[in-house]
Formats: sequence, structure tokens, C-alpha cells
Amino acid sequence: MLRVLTFLFSMVVLAGLVGGGALLAAFWHFGRGLPDYHQLAHYAPPVTSRVYAGDGRLVAEYAVEKRTFVPLSAIPRRVIHAFLSAEDKNFYDHPGIDLVGVARAIVINVGNKLRGADRRPEGASTITQQVAKNFLLTNEVSYERKIKEAILALRIEQAFPKDHILELYLNEIYLGLGSYGVAAAAKNYFNKGLDELSTAEAAYLAALPKAPNNYHPVRNARAAQERRNWVISRMREDGHLTAEEAAAASGEPLLLHRPDETQLVAGGDYFAEDIRRHIAERFGDEALYKGGLVVRSTLDPQLQALAERALRQGLQEYDRRHGWRGPIARIDGDWAEKLARITPPAGLGQWQLAVVLKTGPDDAEIGFVGGSRGRIPWSEMRWARPWLEGQRVGAMPRRPADVLAKGDVVAVEAVGASEGGQTREDSVYALRQLPKVEGALVAMDPHTGRVLAMVGGFSYERSQFNRATQALRQPGSAFKPFVYLAALDSGYTPSSLVLDGPVEIDQGPGLPKWRPQNYSGDFLGPTTLRIGLEKSRNLMTVQLAQDVGMAKIADYAKRFGIVDDLPQVLAMSLGAGETTVLRLTAAYAMLVNGGKQIRPTLIDRIQDRSGATIFRHDQRSCEDCTATFFAHGETPTLPDDRPALTDPASAYQMVSILQGVVERGTGRRIAELGRPLAGKTGTSNDSFDTWFVGFSPDLAVGVFVGFDEPKSLGAKETGSSVAVPIFKDFMAAALADQPAMPFRLPPGIRLVRVNHDTGLPAQPGDRNVILEAFKPDSLPSDDGRVLGVSQPLGQDAPWGGMQPAGAVDGLAPVPAMGGLY
Repeated sequence: MLRVLTFLFSMVVLAGLVGGGALLAAFWHFGRGLPDYHQLAHYAPPVTSRVYAGDGRLVAEYAVEKRTFVPLSAIPRRVIHAFLSAEDKNFYDHPGIDLVGVARAIVINVGNKLRGADRRPEGASTITQQVAKNFLLTNEVSYERKIKEAILALRIEQAFPKDHILELYLNEIYLGLGSYGVAAAAKNYFNKGLDELSTAEAAYLAALPKAPNNYHPVRNARAAQERRNWVISRMREDGHLTAEEAAAASGEPLLLHRPDETQLVAGGDYFAEDIRRHIAERFGDEALYKGGLVVRSTLDPQLQALAERALRQGLQEYDRRHGWRGPIARIDGDWAEKLARITPPAGLGQWQLAVVLKTGPDDAEIGFVGGSRGRIPWSEMRWARPWLEGQRVGAMPRRPADVLAKGDVVAVEAVGASEGGQTREDSVYALRQLPKVEGALVAMDPHTGRVLAMVGGFSYERSQFNRATQALRQPGSAFKPFVYLAALDSGYTPSSLVLDGPVEIDQGPGLPKWRPQNYSGDFLGPTTLRIGLEKSRNLMTVQLAQDVGMAKIADYAKRFGIVDDLPQVLAMSLGAGETTVLRLTAAYAMLVNGGKQIRPTLIDRIQDRSGATIFRHDQRSCEDCTATFFAHGETPTLPDDRPALTDPASAYQMVSILQGVVERGTGRRIAELGRPLAGKTGTSNDSFDTWFVGFSPDLAVGVFVGFDEPKSLGAKETGSSVAVPIFKDFMAAALADQPAMPFRLPPGIRLVRVNHDTGLPAQPGDRNVILEAFKPDSLPSDDGRVLGVSQPLGQDAPWGGMQPAGAVDGLAPVPAMGGLY
């Protein structure tokens, strides 16, 4: 018996030695060339970058993997307990491998093999093993991978504390719906933060790591609820829940609450895309899509919604004035099925596709995908005169059949009231047409350059090209204020007289002579600067530019950021140079802020994933900006380090003249709003580009309308008829709740009562009297001459100005004007 026991003991020892040797050999063999697990000490996963509006609402997200990193200390205990109970209840006790779990998995796998069951092998992976697999290995299903996983798990446990390993796991694990990590999953499944999750919701997330697609809360609702309740029962067994808490959580319905798209700032696509390009250029794609940047933008969601609505409405109104271009498509036969196969054109928005079923004397019956029906009354289609080449229209239609025919597929919009204001039924629709014309609108704070709203076209879905920042267009007369500003800085006053008469310019050998004309085709003779700009007189502007000098005007165009290198030819004084809506709006903003330089920005601040600020638009220092200082109700004083681009008095004179454009000139439609507003229309040759750029004391806005492939907008379409209504609608809504504030006067400006038509001091009985802004050394005398100012350029001409181009090359000589009078 002793010999037998000795033999058995020897065999056991030998088997142990052989097994241990085999185990060591396996560890040596499979442990060679494994990934370096020390990299886990510096875990920096791809994290979603987010852009936020000025009020904190989300504008856009950029990510390769949607993930929000959350340190373990910030993850609620109920979430941690749920994952530990579901995945690895002995996590804080085992060395990286759960031997009991491994034994159980071996028994289950062998049993499945003997029964011939074709099931996925049971893994028994600990959280540490899953970290090893997710970070360092592949998802290959093999015993070799499991051995490597176990080796790495043991090494990771030796190198890092348990809390660090759990933090890696909870932030890396994929949980379905594009969610990486528990924070992203909480948002994508329940639209909640981690601290807002109920016990049942935390348990559901913990049920997902094994197979997220198998437990979708809608497609596989029953399996999802059963798996969730199993996690709740495990939490009860592990002592994390009481019986009552577990019962209540198990009885809670499993409801999916995806983040509502309406939570994103509506219409912020162009804004977000410009920010995306800026970040990619400045910090690179790696930082943008993986860096977890937090971008605090300047976007004002309320103004953005108003801007998008005003621009879309304005483009539609222009488009309807120029006729109906016909249906989107035509179908016959089984209309419901064929209509369903038609792809809606990009940019429909809230509009719907419908097919005309029949037309009657007063309306047209229409059908929709799904078989429902409605009608278009005559009042909602009578605008549809036929479109003709050259943006002209045909005869006014007299009945629905003149516009629509059976089988026409058209865009319609549900309407709630008729032209008389009477409420209609829900089945009433209006005929709509996607405009071909495009446009842009920019609104900014003139004191800081913060862009508050920006719309780059009719629909971002239809075209991602941003006409506010990418389109170079001719501003036309909207450039004139900077010609006149250069004159004001050169000694002119708003009452100075300039000749509005014929001009002929020799353009050089072999080129025809340039003979600019006024839009109206007439001449006013000697006219004040104010009237010249209010009525947008081209000939006066050319005369003035020749006197001031194109070199100086080009310098003003550059210093105000309109055109970097303006060609020094007189045609440029009429706005022939190209610029963007954003740049021209910023230039006007620098007029109303007193001539201080600003740099337009869409971004206030950018922070990296750790919260450190890596970009800030406002670089001013503020030593008093502390919690203690603000607690006493005080306001810190920040230095104003903005460079001055022009004399503040000249800037105010220009603001006053531009206010006259709104009150008496080409922008007078805006005067109906009854508040201090100023600005200037712009129309390029043949009405290719139409503009209105203007401002209130604290809001600068630029509007542009034109075709992407430049062509005429049509006869008599100008900035006044196309861009002004958009500006007016936007300002009416944007300033609706704001008090009417006058424009701010700089020190030294003297307001003098003058006759608007002559610029002379007002006399008893004068009717058209205004307050004109003068600098202290250029006050007008009774005879109209300016006191204390020398004649510009030192000319000896009798009127103290230039010799006009009209006196050159055979034109009848005209008196020399263009200077001070």
C-alpha cells in the first residue's frame, strides 16, 4: 500500500511538474510579441468634438466614434454596480482571471460539444480580459486569442489599479447605436446624462456588452427586457438592490428615447460647417474628429432661426415674381405607387410632393404618398404666371387648368389660413416651387465681431456651398460708403457739393471709353454728398473717387477688410471688386462702432478634452474677472485695444448719411419699421448681384441675392426690390423686443440744422430740414462754404475741386466741381 501511495504521489507531482512546465511554455510561447500594455496608462480614446451655441445648445458633433470620456469618480455607483453584476461580480477580488468562471465555461462548452449544439463558445472573460481584447487584441474567436487575452489580463492587473482598469472598460465598451462608452450610450438610448439614469436604465446598458444588436429595445423588445431584468436580479443577489428596488426596476417599461434632432440648433448647418473647416485647418482632422474639443460658438439660435426664415421667404418671393417653371415630374396610371418611387428634390424641407388628380374651376385635387388627398385653392396658385427667358413672365393665369394638369407632380405646403385670414381645413395646400436663385444673410455684433447668425443659401441639404463666406460677388453701390468715407476723412463734409454730370474715361489704347451712367439715366448737377449716397448716384461717386484718389480708396477697402488688393481703377469705386457677405458686413459694422477694427468670428473659445482653453477670440486680459469681484456686484473694466481705422467723427457722419438712405433714399422701405436703422443697397451691372448691408446701433446685417452662375435677376430687380425686404423682415423680428435706440454720437460732433436739398444752414420757412453732423472745424456758413477747411488737394479750380473727366476727350466742358462748396 505504501508503494502504491508513493507511486500515485510521484505521478501527481510529475503531472504537476509537467502541467506547470506546459503552462510556463504556453505563457512563454503565447506571451512573446504581445502588444505593449503600458500604453493603457495614457488612455486617450477618440472622443466626440462638439460645437455649442451661445446659449449652450448643441449645434453639431464631429466624431469617428461617438464617445464622451467620463472619469470613474463621475460615474454613478448604480451604473458601476450594474456592469459589475452583469459582467464580473468578482472584479475587485480576482487577479485578472476568474478561475471559477473559466471552469464553468469549460463545462458548458464541453457539454455543448457532446450534445452537438452549434453554439458560440462561452467566454467567461473578466472585465480586465475585455480591456485587453478591446484595446490590444482583435475580436477573433479562438483559443489562442483567449490565452493571449488571459496573459495580458494578468500583466495589466499587475501594472494598474482596479479603478483605472474599470474606467478604461466603461469608457471604451461598444454598446450599440454608434455608442462607445456608457456616457454616449445613456445619451443615445435615453437622451440622459449618466446621473439621470434610473436603475432599470443602468441595468439595460449593462445588458448590452455581450451582443448590443440582440437586445435592441424596439426590434428585440422582449429579449431586451428579459436581459435587463436578469441584470437587475444579479444586482439584487450581489446586494446592490433591495427586493423592493429590484421589483420596481423590473416592472419599469423599457422605452427608447433617442436624442431629438430638434434639440440641435435649427438651421445651423452652414454655421457649423464653417466652424468645422476652421478647426480642421487650424488643428487638423485628428483633433477635430478624435480630440474631444468643446467649441463655444457665437451662434444665437433665436436670430439664426429668424435669419433662415427671412432669407428663405425672400428668395421664394423673388422666385414667384418671375413665374412658374412647371412641375417636378409627370406620372400617369397608378399614381400612388409611382409617386412613392419619385425621389423628392433636395431642399423641400417641410414641403411635400403631391400629384395633381384633377383640376376644377376653383381648385385642384391632389394626392399624396400613402393615398391621402387634399386640394390647392385658386388663391394659392394664382401667382404662377409662366416663366419666360430672361426672368420674364407670361400672362396671368385665369383658372387652375392654366397652371396645373392631371399627372403633374408638384411641391405643396400645408396652409392654415386663406388670403382673407379665415381658418382653413388641414387638407388645404399651397403650390410651392424651389427657387433657383440663391442668397446669404449674416448678422453680427458690431462691437466684437461675433457672428450671431449666418445662412449660406436656401437649403444646406441642396447645396453646402456657403454664399456668406465662400462666394465672391460684386457689391455694387454697397461699396460706395467707403469711397465717401475716404472723402470725409479728406476734408469733405456731408454738405459738400460734387458734380453729378456726364463722365467719360479713357481706358487706354484699343479699349472703348468708359461712360458710366446713373441708374435713372439723369443728372442732378451739383449735389451734396448726402444726397449722392442716399440716391446712389454713380457719376458723383466716380467724380469723388477721382478727386480723392483710387490709391486712398484701395487702402480703405483693405483696412476695412473688404478687398485685400483693390485694383486702382475708377470702376472699382462703383463696387466692381469682389468680396463676401461676411467681409462687407464686418466693414459696415466698423462704421457703426465708431471706426474700430473688429475681426469677424464664429468661435468664442475652444477647449481641449481636459478643459484647457486652446483658442480664445477675445484676447484682452481681465485681472478683475474673479468670482470674488463679481460677488460684490461690480463690473470689471476691460481695455479697448481695437485699432481705429478712421476718424470716429467721419464714421458717425457716414452712419448719419446711411440713416438717410433708409429714411429718404434707396432703402426707404425699411423706414416703415419706425426705429433708427441705416444701410446701403447694392446692385451690380445688369442686376447680377443685389445687396443690402445695414445696421442698428448694436446689430449689423448683410443680405445678398443672386444666381450661383451669375446672370441677370431680371429687369428692374435691384437691391431695393430683392435684398431690402429680406433685411426688413429680419430686423423687424430681431429687434421686436428691443427698445429703439439712437445711434451713438462721438465727442466733438456738432449737429446743425440744414436744408436737406442744399446742405445750407436752415432758413425760416424751409420745409426739408434735417440735423446734419459736422466736425468742429468744418461748420457751414450762411453762404454754404465750409469754415476752417482748406480746399482739398490744393487745386486752383474755381470750385476748389478736380477737373471732371467729362471735360476730356471731346465732351462738352463742364464746371469743375467735386470739391468743397
